[in-house]
Amino acid sequence: MIKKILTVSALASTLAFSAHAADTIKIGVGMGFTGPIESLTPGMAASAELAMKEVSDSGLLLGGAKVQPVRADTTCIDAAAATAAVERLVSSEGIKALVGAACSGATTAVLQNVALPRGLLMISPSSTSPALSTIEDNGLFFRTAPSDARQGEVLAELLIERGIKSAALTYTNNDYGKGLGNSIQTAFQKLGGKITISASHEDGKGDYTAEVGALAAAGGDVLVVAGYLDRGGRGIISSALDTGAFDTFVLPDGMIGQSLPDAIGKGLNGSWGLAPGSDSPGGAQFEALATKAGITVGPYTHQSYDAAALILLGMQAAKSTDGAQVKAKVMEIANGPGEAIYPGELAKGLKILADGGKINYIGASAVRFVDPGESAGSYALYEVRNGKLDTIGYR
Repeated sequence: MIKKILTVSALASTLAFSAHAADTIKIGVGMGFTGPIESLTPGMAASAELAMKEVSDSGLLLGGAKVQPVRADTTCIDAAAATAAVERLVSSEGIKALVGAACSGATTAVLQNVALPRGLLMISPSSTSPALSTIEDNGLFFRTAPSDARQGEVLAELLIERGIKSAALTYTNNDYGKGLGNSIQTAFQKLGGKITISASHEDGKGDYTAEVGALAAAGGDVLVVAGYLDRGGRGIISSALDTGAFDTFVLPDGMIGQSLPDAIGKGLNGSWGLAPGSDSPGGAQFEALATKAGITVGPYTHQSYDAAALILLGMQAAKSTDGAQVKAKVMEIANGPGEAIYPGELAKGLKILADGGKINYIGASAVRFVDPGESAGSYALYEVRNGKLDTIGYR
């Protein structure tokens, strides 16, 4: 009788394993493919999908399951559109987790309206609003980018180090812009700097003359533009250069991308800024893989690869695709202890986890989580030289 029970149990396990092996696991890729950062999101999405292909090709995820990415346009600033797009991914496509959204407002809407009621795990590679550090998420939300509370501190330190005593500040009028603008102002003033004016701007306008006029009247050594490179931020800079109001611009992460100097021209030379990034060996390994795959490496591509990798490694550790179980594994995988795992080594990580071992996922961005599940934060520093966005260091 005991032997018969064991035989039945073994058969059940085999059938369960076979079912896993036949599965296709769908992962959503919710990015602002249209909107104010549309020049960045193709590379971000492709980087997330690069990690998914690496895992799928390994044949090691949950007994041989394949991974299928499913894209959705979460815009960037339209909360209703973002919610509807991801709701469709869940109800029609049956996604098990989401890489995204890309922008803080869209991420907030998706988290509150879809992820929480649906129990959907989501990891954003680029949503940086400080408000996301305290939002109710039931442990389902992570981000591989640091909070703008940290970005404001780093940018303020750089302003002081460059001898800048005063700055005008403009920010896009949404959750991202307000949070970042406040962080920059608070940190800079704490270090003895002066923000001459802190004024919002709207995206999508054809003329920013009035906004630039107010910024120019307040004055400052530089103009800090906490906006979006493909919309209002670009418009502010163009108008400021046309009127001679400012000649040097400080560019937080939403303004970092080659499309900006391409659009502005030589007037942007000498301007500088920062975006999440590190000089970890994993960064170079990722860039080699991405370049071979025809992916344009840029802001948040590293973090996008890591977001997808952490979701899939978390599923392997949990032996499940259920968000409630996977969420408990993400932090320990990112923070170790265990075998270091870099880009191109996801099969190695999957095997270690399948065998009951531990891994420390370093990834492309040297990701290290702090509570409540966000990157501790390091930054790549950029300067526009001869029309090109050059990396000049790390902080």
